[in-house]
Amino acid sequence: MEFKHKSVLLDETIEYLKIKPGGIYVDGTLGGGGHAYEVCRHLSEQGKFIGIDQDEDAICAATERLSEFADKIQIIRGNFCEMQQALAAIKIYKVDGIVLDLGVSSYQLDDPSRGFTYRVEDAPLDMRMDQRQRFSAKELVNTYSEMELYRIIREYGEDKFAKNIAKHIVAARAEKEIETTGELTDLIKAAIPARVRMNGGHPAKRTFQAIRIALNRELEVLCESLEGMIEMLNPGGRICIITFHSLEDRIVKNIFKKSEHPCTCPKDFPVCVCGKEPLGKAVTRKPIVPSEEEIEKNPRSKSAKLRVFERR
Repeated sequence: MEFKHKSVLLDETIEYLKIKPGGIYVDGTLGGGGHAYEVCRHLSEQGKFIGIDQDEDAICAATERLSEFADKIQIIRGNFCEMQQALAAIKIYKVDGIVLDLGVSSYQLDDPSRGFTYRVEDAPLDMRMDQRQRFSAKELVNTYSEMELYRIIREYGEDKFAKNIAKHIVAARAEKEIETTGELTDLIKAAIPARVRMNGGHPAKRTFQAIRIALNRELEVLCESLEGMIEMLNPGGRICIITFHSLEDRIVKNIFKKSEHPCTCPKDFPVCVCGKEPLGKAVTRKPIVPSEEEIEKNPRSKSAKLRVFERR
């Protein structure tokens, strides 16, 4: 299956990145190389681009797509939380810009063998972003306690039927191991009242999203690595982050705010004594969202939000 993915908020990201032709830029979620291609187009012979992704299929697709820029790019397989160590290994300690597109690629969603989709009945229950990881969605669904499943579906999927869905999963696996996306989808449908299933999106969407987020530690990785990435930026350098989930967007917003206003002194102190200085400023007070035209061309872009931070 060909790796296809429409880059969301592409023009806006490139505009806000303010690319310096001779700068060093990193895409921590390389994917098919859509954002990367546009970044590389703006770089001179002195510029350098590093692409990072944990998905082998994405690495192969991006390597081919960016082949015309081979003399200025380096592609690394890994998670963006390893960015500082990965760049230090190639003697890069500061960069001029970073891009993160936290969405799941269209390729991953549409390839049944990856197990991300609830629209195919006999696909393996997988959902691993990095297939070197042994623990898959199948193991998560069949081994986590009912309370753990409830917490994941409620917090990451924000599904009001989380308790009943977790109960149905645990009851079903006591009879037979849950192995496919279709089996899980049927259980979710059975746990949601018919009148509710008639309205809104697919009833399994929220639970599948929640399991994927938990399995790949998506929110933890973002929390643990974002401040370090900001510190990697040169003065004037920018980090552009595209989120697709309210919890991701909240994390980015809060860390940008903390990086801009790090002072921990009580509000009634006349002067700051903690000594913590701002790392920079949030360029986007409100997130940039896709235009109606983009949403029409690519419905999956509807929930995307772009936030930008500039290093001082």
